[in-house]
Amino acid sequence: MPADLSDESRYDRVRLRQWARGRARSAGVDRRDLLKLFAAGAAAGSLGAVAAGSAAAAGPAVPGTVKPLPPELFTLRGTNAETNFAALRGTGPLTPVDRFFVRNHTVTPRIAAADWRLRVWGDALAGGPVEFSYDRLRSLPAVERTLFIECAGNGRSFYTTQQGQQVTGTAWTLGAIGVARWRGARLSDVLRRAGVTRAAVDVLPRGLDDEVVANGVNLGRVRRPLPVSKALDDVIVAYEMNGEPLPPDHGGPVRVVVPDWVGISSIKWVGDLEVSAQALYTPWNTDLYRLFGPDHPAEGSAPLTRQTLKSAFELEAGARIPVHRTRLLTGRSWSGAAPVHRVEVSTDGGARWQRARLHDAPRRGSWVRWSLPWTPRATGATALLARATDATGRTQPAASTPNTQGYLFDAVVRHPVTVV
Repeated sequence: MPADLSDESRYDRVRLRQWARGRARSAGVDRRDLLKLFAAGAAAGSLGAVAAGSAAAAGPAVPGTVKPLPPELFTLRGTNAETNFAALRGTGPLTPVDRFFVRNHTVTPRIAAADWRLRVWGDALAGGPVEFSYDRLRSLPAVERTLFIECAGNGRSFYTTQQGQQVTGTAWTLGAIGVARWRGARLSDVLRRAGVTRAAVDVLPRGLDDEVVANGVNLGRVRRPLPVSKALDDVIVAYEMNGEPLPPDHGGPVRVVVPDWVGISSIKWVGDLEVSAQALYTPWNTDLYRLFGPDHPAEGSAPLTRQTLKSAFELEAGARIPVHRTRLLTGRSWSGAAPVHRVEVSTDGGARWQRARLHDAPRRGSWVRWSLPWTPRATGATALLARATDATGRTQPAASTPNTQGYLFDAVVRHPVTVV
């Protein structure tokens, strides 16, 4: 009986072993180039990334995006735009499209829905390639799910600012996440209409954005394999976001949404699906998403899995709070493993904790909003802290285990404020 590979951790460990033994096929990148990239990642912990906190990471503008990125809503970081968490206060459980973070490897392509096509092909189909137009995709039974998408490096900057560790990559704080109501067709329906057979092992979605070059190696377009068990389970081929046609910056006209998996799995601007009878390997399913550093094996950890537990205040860092006046502190907490069922807040730098009120029913795949009234009694600088506990019993720790790329930061974040 074949192994269940719907869990990403198990899937990627199996694929890495298969590729190392020559039993998995590299999809679009020469094996020698992959080895070169792997060696670069193991030695330097970076594959063409920018040091967190550097001027290049912040960047003066985001080239190639479509929607406005006003400074009150976003912090610009290279080709990316991070949501300012204070801008989410009062917005409800869904992230408005105008405040949803942007994560681009290159630039946003402009693709008209009438011109879009999805080509489904591979040696695990009963016949030849099958093409879906936008109208044909929309003719399939539709599903709607409320899910968060979160960059694997969300929270990366705190390795440096809180723990004094130098890491590489975009210097996200906590705004590389958004929750939306996605509507689309089940990937399983697409695959069955295309004639998927029992020989299928992997399904490889590929984007229509520009090719990516790292360390002198052309990696091709962004793509990341899914095991057929996951592809046939709960993956959505989405064409709507929060009740509107999917906007260009968020993958429009059509993207993949993969529940519970790290953000790189949810390929934007999807235009190609390879259905393979062999295990597939690309830089994005292992080499570019692994943990390196003194606390990890010399060859790197198992590839990244689900995102970690986090909490964030809907308040500007460094905010000035009037003394003796009650203020309602608000924020959000989420976990990639299980629903968040408890949030505690400290208003004195962590000496004492109070339980916050939850405003949403804990639910997997989304966040919970919470609040706590606070009446400061003395002036001066302090730090607000929030820590969440999810249904597995896991609570945010005081410190995160470091890695050179700054992935999976899960520690309690110290949010500075001044009482005046």
